Amino acid sequence: MALHPLPTDLFADLLVAVLSGHRPVHSMLRHTRGRAYDELAWLAERGPLRTRGARPVVRDIGWFEPRPGAIEAFARIGAGDRLRAMAFRLELGQDLRWRCTAVELGGPRPPRAEAD
Repeated sequence: MALHPLPTDLFADLLVAVLSGHRPVHSMLRHTRGRAYDELAWLAERGPLRTRGARPVVRDIGWFEPRPGAIEAFARIGAGDRLRAMAFRLELGQDLRWRCTAVELGGPRPPRAEAD
């Protein structure tokens, strides 16, 4: 019986690839919903996980399911001696595909759009 990776594992790897500059942001268009794409683009523009040495890797993942169809996850990202934290939220769509609906990385946060 083949084991399938958890959506938290897949998304953590995808997000690290984008935030480290190894994958373009637009590759996440179909994997995000709501403000998550804008948040990811804002973070990626700043290159928070770009390194000159070791490529960043996911070292550990934890998650919580606040309700069926929603996962709030965190990942410890390592690159050489450096360790960073990343948080993200996944939601299961009506098409039974997981999509990232929020992403945060330690440091400055993107400005919130003002309500109309």
